[in-house]
Amino acid sequence: MKKDLFIVRHATAEDIGNLTVVRDYDRELISRGVMEAAKVGKYLSEYFPGIDAIYSSGAARALSTATYIAEQIRFDTEKIEVSDALYGSGPRGYLEVLNRIPAGVNSAMLVGHNPDVTYFVDYLTRDDTGGSLKKATVIHLQFEDFEWNEISQKLGRFIKRIDKVDLN
Repeated sequence: MKKDLFIVRHATAEDIGNLTVVRDYDRELISRGVMEAAKVGKYLSEYFPGIDAIYSSGAARALSTATYIAEQIRFDTEKIEVSDALYGSGPRGYLEVLNRIPAGVNSAMLVGHNPDVTYFVDYLTRDDTGGSLKKATVIHLQFEDFEWNEISQKLGRFIKRIDKVDLN
């Protein structure tokens, strides 16, 4: 059975610069980011309807991105699973989340942050995926004849890269 994985970098969030009032974890999407996430979701609703599971970092910008995408693909937002391992844990944290996805799930989405999402994509496939993930970029990978708990380095096949510029 094949497994489809969508790895998403969060959409555009507020830039806190040198401000110490807002923690990085609490940064919200700006209006442009909301539009990016909604466009990604709309695109995915036509490209790959029926994503079975969504896992997101608990950081505000990632969870909001996941929520806007979920709304567009008609995925119950209450079923988005939040994982601390998708915030600042590196590829190892992402792999931990991936390997715990239930066997009955055939398609899943992970929503997180750079540089971790880019490193994780590079870890999972030998294919050229177009370099660093920009904000609101989606990478679609596919795994043939593997369960989620068996997936590790270089087993994924690159299917498609969806950049926000492709959505305009």
